[in-house]
Amino acid sequence: MTVELPIRGLRIGHAEDVDVRTGTSVIIPDHAAVASVHVVGGSPGTRETDLLNPLQTVEHIDALVLSGGSAFGLDAATGVQAWLREQGRGFPVPPMRIPIVPAAILFDLKNDGNKDWGRYPPYRELGYQAASQATTSSSQGRHGAGYGATTAAGPGGLGIVSETLPGGVIVMAVMVVNSAGSPYIGEGRHFWAAGFEREGEFGGRGFPQPWPPDAHVPRTKAGHSSAGMNTTIGIVITNATISKVEAKQIAVMAHDGFARALYPVHTPGDGDLLFVLSTGELDIERDRLSLLTLGTVAANVVARAIASGVYSAEPEPDGPSAD
Repeated sequence: MTVELPIRGLRIGHAEDVDVRTGTSVIIPDHAAVASVHVVGGSPGTRETDLLNPLQTVEHIDALVLSGGSAFGLDAATGVQAWLREQGRGFPVPPMRIPIVPAAILFDLKNDGNKDWGRYPPYRELGYQAASQATTSSSQGRHGAGYGATTAAGPGGLGIVSETLPGGVIVMAVMVVNSAGSPYIGEGRHFWAAGFEREGEFGGRGFPQPWPPDAHVPRTKAGHSSAGMNTTIGIVITNATISKVEAKQIAVMAHDGFARALYPVHTPGDGDLLFVLSTGELDIERDRLSLLTLGTVAANVVARAIASGVYSAEPEPDGPSAD
């Protein structure tokens, strides 16, 4: 399923390596944008996230990267940075400009891809490729950073959903699901996020009837709880003008969406992380649109995007995973 990005001034790009069974995704705003981040999982892998602390100097970023490959995947940001430099983008440090490209990775090194890539991993080139072919639409499921993702119950994937608020404010989530926990209730295919679904976007299955007596039993990927082998990462994007401090506060609230869509969640084996980015298109007074509302809606779209990404990657009855 292809999704048109509802927020103007924004592009998304993906690149995959079929042999390695991995990929990279990048969000590129047309202009430098306000962003922050909140990390909750116990095993994160990141680049430049310290800059997103509201106390730090740099106010804007040029792109955000989500990638497979564990620590190797952080190289993807270098490829994106190279492409942005060719476009003349970046923080001015005369006579140069330095593109600011925070990144987060997930662990997909134990899927069935060929990880014997030689001296250097493929992620720098994947990052450049993703940036160079970024557009205003995207497929869901096994694409980009979600290409080699898995969950405790099968394939993971990339999901994109949005919600429009009064006044034209849009809140969108781009989530890549590679969780230690399960998006499903019990052994069935009913999503934990069912209560937040809109218009059957992930199958319209609702909640199971009757409720499984063992639904509370944690189901984890391969039955393990070791660190660094999983991770759900994503980006919440809004066209509302917010400060770096407000972006941080929204990121904190939006992590509730993880808990609505995955069980267990934020484990020692997950590097769960959420960026928040604002294109700054609409300047809305806080008495018309509160930070509480933005954060609440952000959590809702995160939950929906997680379920949508997994649903889009589910194996077809007689064929490969859906695109």
